[in-house]
Amino acid sequence: MKNLLLSLLFGSLAQAAPVKLIFDTDMGNDVDDLMALCMIHSLQKRGACELLAVTVTKDHPQAAAFVDAVNTLYGYPDTPIGVVRNGAAKEPGRFNLLADEKNPDGSQRYPHDLRSGADAPEAVSLIKDILARQPDGSVVIAQVGFFTNLARLLDDAEAKGLAAKKVKVLSIMAGAFQTVNHDTRHLEYNVKLDVPAAQKLAKDWPTPIVWSGYEIGVAAAFPHVVIEQDLDYLPHHPLKEAYYLYNPPPHDRPTWDPTSVLYAIYPDRGFFDLSPPGNVTVEDDSATLFRPTKNGKGRHKFLIMNARQASRVREAIVQLSVEPPPAKK
Repeated sequence: MKNLLLSLLFGSLAQAAPVKLIFDTDMGNDVDDLMALCMIHSLQKRGACELLAVTVTKDHPQAAAFVDAVNTLYGYPDTPIGVVRNGAAKEPGRFNLLADEKNPDGSQRYPHDLRSGADAPEAVSLIKDILARQPDGSVVIAQVGFFTNLARLLDDAEAKGLAAKKVKVLSIMAGAFQTVNHDTRHLEYNVKLDVPAAQKLAKDWPTPIVWSGYEIGVAAAFPHVVIEQDLDYLPHHPLKEAYYLYNPPPHDRPTWDPTSVLYAIYPDRGFFDLSPPGNVTVEDDSATLFRPTKNGKGRHKFLIMNARQASRVREAIVQLSVEPPPAKK
């Protein structure tokens, strides 16, 4: 029965080569970043992806520590983590404090060894080092936070050249492209927090970009009942605790960031359709404007999702997010 469900969600169960993934996140600003990281680890356990690194665009020391705690829980304690310096968001966040939580006996609730982002390498140097060691055209980057890290990478000519050579596609959660009221332009959070970085990346990033707009995550919102009832297989689950700390149920949280991860790892499973090719520009007020290209050679596309696809996307995100971490040895 489980294999049938997986087959319905993901299509053929034939194993493809793992997607080499870099995950760039503003962990702590919304719980959907955590949903996405839980998904990645569930997919990594299945061999669908290889998480090369997590880079953080939230400039608070607990953000990287919490990422390390989650990586450790899922059995990947040595996943490289890089951090932004002098980033746009410096506040603690509502749930990264879980990295410092203790059990009654004084032990860590979520064991990990990276105690602070101050002890992690700078993100651009880490990305540059990792790209240099990968085959050409083999890396997918999922950026679900601010544009700061990847825009700064473009300031390094060698790093930009590596991105052009090594990165297959950049999957971004940002912007808005199909808002219901076309007279109202939604100013999306990931863009708004660092507009100059978003403008630079949209203009100068050297590989194809696929944008998951605000409207996609809203249409596939995560059912709050899953958080309330399906994560009690652990006495403490970071996704459940973070969801409650961020915004307690009952509310269905949009799955903005998980949609970019789902596309990054499974671009050909019919979860989404794609717009025609074009180019996205970021305006000074943070609005994202997509212009299709007449010759079909634009570098950018955005995700499109109908009601049937939204149901599949929601179920895939739920199943991957709540899949248990491996049992402790």
